[in-house]
Amino acid sequence: MTGRDRFSTATRLRLLGEQTAARVYRSQTKRQARRSRLTGRAALLALVLCTMIIALAYPMRQYVSQRAEIADLQRQQEQARRRVEQLRDLKARWQDDAYAEQQIRRRLHYVMPGETGYVVIDPGAAKQSRADSGAAHRPWYANVWDGVDKSDASDQ
Repeated sequence: MTGRDRFSTATRLRLLGEQTAARVYRSQTKRQARRSRLTGRAALLALVLCTMIIALAYPMRQYVSQRAEIADLQRQQEQARRRVEQLRDLKARWQDDAYAEQQIRRRLHYVMPGETGYVVIDPGAAKQSRADSGAAHRPWYANVWDGVDKSDASDQ
C-alpha cells in the first residue's frame, strides 16, 4: 500500500503541476492578447496624434510669425508717431520769432548791430580742417556740398 500511496501522491502532484501550468499559460495568453490590443490602440493613438501635430505645425508657425510681424509693425508705428510729435514740436518752436532768431544767430553767426561777433575755435576742429587741405584740389561745388553736409550733420 505504501507503493500505491507514493504513486498516487506523485500522480496527484504531477496532475496538480499540469493544472497550474495550464492556468498560468492561459493567464499569460490572455495578458498577451490584452497587451496586443492595447498596443494596437496605442499605435493608432500615436499615429493620430502625430498626424494632428504635423497638420497643425505649419499653421502654428504662420501664426507665430504673423504675431511677430504685427508686433514689429506696431513698434515701427509707435516710433513714427513719436517722430511726428517731435517734428510738430520743432515746427511750433520755429513759429516763435525768438527761437528763430536764436537759431539764426547760433547757426549762421549773425550779430545784431552794435554787437561784436567772435567764434571760438576748437583745437580738434582746427586739426580736422588742416586734414581737409585737399579741398583746394577739388572742384568748388564739391566743397560747397561738403559744407552743406557738415552743417546738416551738426544740426543732428
